[in-house]
Amino acid sequence: MDCLFCKIIKREIPADIVYEDDEVLAFNDINPQAPTHILIIPKKHIATLNDIEEADLAIIGRLQYTAAKLAKERGFAEDGYRVVMNCNEMGGQTVYHIHMHLMGGREFTWPAG
Repeated sequence: MDCLFCKIIKREIPADIVYEDDEVLAFNDINPQAPTHILIIPKKHIATLNDIEEADLAIIGRLQYTAAKLAKERGFAEDGYRVVMNCNEMGGQTVYHIHMHLMGGREFTWPAG
């Protein structure tokens, strides 16, 4: 498999890892769009949101839990933050391994763009 994020999980490519457990890995985005911009990924390869199966529901909840935990630890949970998951090309997905963007430390506007 030639997946960039799978290579990060296997430590074949370096990343600035900020959190890890048995199911999830989180690391700083190399192209941050906010003062804090962390990517949260499942260790299981799932290409897109469309590929999530019922057996994956717990790991999707784990991604959300991890985002909230990291926002609290970094001190911006109460002020607010943005969590984004993109799906396929028109949705802005560039790496085909599902991932959640956790962004905080600045005010966000809507619509997102």
